Amino acid sequence: MVPEDNPTNFDPILSPRKGMPSPRLDEGEFKARYLKQFEDPGFEPLQAQLADIANAAWDAYKHSRKSPHTQKAGPGYSDPDYDVSVDWIAAKQAIDDAKARHDDKALAPRILLINGSARSEHTCPGEESKSYRMVEIAKASIEEKGGVYVDILSLDRLASEYGRHIHPCKACFSTSPALCHWPCSCYPNHSLGQVQDWMNDIYPLWIAAHGIMIITPVNWYSPTSPLKLMMDRLVCADGGNPDPTSTQGKDAAVAKKMEMEGWDYPRHLEGRLFSVVVHGDTEGVENTRRGLVDWLRSMDLESAGARAEIDRYIGYWKNYAEGHADFDKDEGMQGEVENAALTLREAVLAKREGRMIAAGSQLQQPREK
Repeated sequence: MVPEDNPTNFDPILSPRKGMPSPRLDEGEFKARYLKQFEDPGFEPLQAQLADIANAAWDAYKHSRKSPHTQKAGPGYSDPDYDVSVDWIAAKQAIDDAKARHDDKALAPRILLINGSARSEHTCPGEESKSYRMVEIAKASIEEKGGVYVDILSLDRLASEYGRHIHPCKACFSTSPALCHWPCSCYPNHSLGQVQDWMNDIYPLWIAAHGIMIITPVNWYSPTSPLKLMMDRLVCADGGNPDPTSTQGKDAAVAKKMEMEGWDYPRHLEGRLFSVVVHGDTEGVENTRRGLVDWLRSMDLESAGARAEIDRYIGYWKNYAEGHADFDKDEGMQGEVENAALTLREAVLAKREGRMIAAGSQLQQPREK
C-alpha cells in the first residue's frame, strides 16, 4: 500500500519501485577500500593520521553526507528556501555564463572539437591516437580560414590525468525527466567519494559551442568508453530539469507526479550544428557513426551536412603497429577530415548570419523523447 504522504496521490503505478539489495558497506570493508588509495610506501609514516582520516570518511559515509556544503536556492527557484549544493550552484552559474557567450552576437562563434579516444602517449599505450591527430587537422583547417573560435576536449585525459573522472549516469531520467537535473546534481557525492567529476567543466563547453565535431575510433563495434560516459551524462541536457528545488532534491515520487502533470522537455542544446568522424581498422564504423548521428539529432542538434559525417577504415585488417603509418599514407582520409571541419565551420557561420534554416525545425513535435 502506498503511504498516505506519498505525493503520487496514492497511485500504485507511479509509486517508486524498490527491491534491489543494499550496496552499503560495513565499517571494516569501507575503511579497507578507502585506505587502498594510500598503498604507496610514502604514506607508511602517516598511518596514525590516515586512521583519523578514515574515521572521518566513515562518518561522512555512515551519515550519507552527499553535499556537506549547501546554500539557499534563492530567487528564481520554485522553493527559494531549499538547501542546494554549492557545487551545483557553481555548475549552474558556469552554464549560464557559457550560454551568455553563445548568445552574444558580438563574439565569434565557437566550435568544440572532441577527441573520443582514450589512447595517449602519456600512459600505457605509449603513443598518441589517430583521433587526436585528426583533431589537430580539423583545428588547423578551421583556424586557417578564421572567423570562429576553437575549443578542444580531449577525452584521453580520463585515462592519463590524475583525478580526472566522468562518473556513470545513474539513469534518473528513466525514473522521471523531472528527476534528472540540469546540470546533473548526482555528483559530486562526497559521502561515496564520487568527486572530481569532469562533467561540470564539459557542460559549459557544449553550451558555449555553435558547432560540435566528434572524432572517435570504434571500440568493439561501439563508441569508446570515455565518449559513452560523456554521452550518458549529457542526458540532462535534453529534457532535464533546471530547478532541483521543484523535486525537493531527489524525491522520485514528487518527480513522477510532475511528469504526469505535463513535462516540457527543455532542449538545452537545441539548434547547435555537428560533425562526426568515426574511424576503425576492422569493423563497426558505419553503425557507430550512425548511432552518434542519431543521438545528436535526437537532442535537436543539426547536421552540418553530408560531408560532415564520415566513417572510414584506416589500415583495414592490417597490423596495428602500422596504424599511424597507414594514416600518414591515407591523404584522402586526411582531406575528408579537413573537409568535414570546414563544412562545420561554413554551416556555423551561415547559421549565425541567418543563411541556414533547418526545414521543419519550427514544427510542433507530436511526441517527446
